[in-house]
Amino acid sequence: MRQQDGHEVEELVSAEIADWTRESPRRFWDPGRKLLLAIRRYQYWRARDGVVATCLCKWVLLRHRFWSVVTGADIPVTTAIGGGLLIPHPNGIVIHPQSQIGVNCLIFQQVTIGTRGPGLPVIGGHVDIGAGAKILGPVIIGAHAKIGANAVVIGNVPAGATAVGIPAKPIASS
Repeated sequence: MRQQDGHEVEELVSAEIADWTRESPRRFWDPGRKLLLAIRRYQYWRARDGVVATCLCKWVLLRHRFWSVVTGADIPVTTAIGGGLLIPHPNGIVIHPQSQIGVNCLIFQQVTIGTRGPGLPVIGGHVDIGAGAKILGPVIIGAHAKIGANAVVIGNVPAGATAVGIPAKPIASS
């Protein structure tokens, strides 16, 4: 929110253009951002050829394992994650390596993004996922959607909607 002409105006975060500053570590001990940094560096070096790239991939994998243990998160280095992801409390986050996460998303602690048979979740840009939520199966979460805490999403959520409950159902659209 910001003030404009004496009124509060909500600023929308982009669902298409990644804000990479959201992922930059802010201090020495910033486990969530350091875990993301290890994933990004691995993906960068994995796309390169040569002995140096291979050695750096191995080094970055060690860093990824360290930060995975520190955070208690299971986010594979091969996961397709859009830029600008925020994981302020990464404890217990589990993400299937073949699921897709859009840009500028926010994922809180104890979230599971995975499968329940064939198909995997596709999460749009700027989706906020509350603590303890589960997103399972071949679902599509639209841009600017919000998933409530402890919701179990097994069906599609339209763009701009808020989904809560077990199983989660959309309750509002923006």
